[in-house]
Amino acid sequence: MEPGLVNKVELVEHVARRAGLSKADATAAVDAVTDGITAGLRRGEEVRLVHFGIFSVRKRGEGVGRHPVTGEKLAIPPAKNAHFKPAAALKSLINTPGE
Repeated sequence: MEPGLVNKVELVEHVARRAGLSKADATAAVDAVTDGITAGLRRGEEVRLVHFGIFSVRKRGEGVGRHPVTGEKLAIPPAKNAHFKPAAALKSLINTPGE
C-alpha cells in the first residue's frame, strides 16, 4: 500500500496479494469483516480484535451549540458514535522509530 490515505480498493488489493485471493474474494472478505464489526456495534457490543484494537459505541449527551452566522443557540441531540481504541501491539508498531 502506498503512504497516505488508504481506501477500500487499496485495502482489497493488499488483502488479495497477501492472502493469495482473487480481488472478488478479497472484496468479499473485507466486506464480511466490516459487516461483522458494524453488526456488533449496532447491537451495542464491543468488537475486540486481538493485537489490533477494540471498536465500541460511545453515547454523546445532548448539548447546546450556536449557529455560526446568527449566533442563535441550537439544541444538539444526543447521538451514538463509533470509537476505536488501538491495542498496545498496534500502538507499538505505529510508534516504531525509523519507519
